[in-house]
Amino acid sequence: MARFNVNELNRKLREAQRRAEQQIRQQVDQINRANKRAVDQHNRKAEAHNRQVVANINARLREEERRVDTHNRQAFASLNDHNRRVQARDRQRIAMLNQQLRSTSSVVRYTEPELRLADRVHEAVSTIDPREYDTFLSYARIDGHAAASALRDHLEALGVAVWFDEVAIVPGRSQSLQMDVGLRKARSGIALLTPAYLAGRFWTERELGALLSKSTLIPVLDNVTFDDVRQYSGILPDLAGFSTASDSIEDIAHKIAAAVLPE
Repeated sequence: MARFNVNELNRKLREAQRRAEQQIRQQVDQINRANKRAVDQHNRKAEAHNRQVVANINARLREEERRVDTHNRQAFASLNDHNRRVQARDRQRIAMLNQQLRSTSSVVRYTEPELRLADRVHEAVSTIDPREYDTFLSYARIDGHAAASALRDHLEALGVAVWFDEVAIVPGRSQSLQMDVGLRKARSGIALLTPAYLAGRFWTERELGALLSKSTLIPVLDNVTFDDVRQYSGILPDLAGFSTASDSIEDIAHKIAAAVLPE
């Protein structure tokens, strides 16, 4: 009968323990690697989700900013349009009042208090207008009144503030001083050149002399040619202008508005 070997048994037990520990370590490593992969995958999905959420929020913010900006521009444009209509209506009322005041054939008669009230109304309307005049319209009343009035009406309808003597000149006050104020306040000038204008008249020559100092002066020829203008002035033919022989008054007004309205 073989003898029992204790040392051999202990060796085999230690070897079995080492193999068991090695298997456990391998299993633990596998579990750790699997857990790391799962955690990494979860983190990637969470980061992608967060990026998408942030992108969606930014997109909504940009869309809201565009909507607010569009609303503000529309509101500003509507306010400007309303102000232009109110100002045009006020100027038209003042023009009608001035025409009645100047007309000797009018059946309407005004007392001194009413005349002073009309002056105060005109001053108030001029004061509340936040704009300077966009342009000063110079013309000879003898043969240019109809074309000048039509040009002024079209320009006013387009939002251009026009200094026009029939509207701006207040009876009973210095005409030359009022004209000087208009020439100073206007940022540009329009010279409606007609045969009477080119004949040389005191008021038109005075106006033209002041308008030539403006950065923008637009000649509009009516019943005259550029050769006629060249004989009258050596400067005016060099300026870009228009002629009623080529364009309608309305078309000319649109082109002038694009040039004189502030951007």
